[in-house]
Amino acid sequence: DALPICPFVNALARCQCEVQLLEIGRPGLKMWRNVLALRHISQRTLSTTSRRQLLNKVPEKQKLFQEDNGMPVHLKGGVGDALLYRLTMSLSVVGVGYVFYELIKAALPKKRE
Repeated sequence: DALPICPFVNALARCQCEVQLLEIGRPGLKMWRNVLALRHISQRTLSTTSRRQLLNKVPEKQKLFQEDNGMPVHLKGGVGDALLYRLTMSLSVVGVGYVFYELIKAALPKKRE
């Protein structure tokens, strides 16, 4: 009992044809129906075509970052960039202070009595 070769060339039609063949009810083919359905879902999910078109914001961002307004490039992104910059600098200062504290603590050990 060999399965007939699918006459369709299109991958989607081939997949549908295979599912139709599996629905005939041959023993052990229920698992294959699940495998083919999973393959079909994964192909649809990983497809390179986009379901919705996204607005291209690159030209706007290029214009924003290429303006010569005297502001550093790492702060041109707005309030979020300023907050991240301040947080990063604060953590850096605290980290350097902690390193100096640990160095001094290691260089001047406590006296034993």
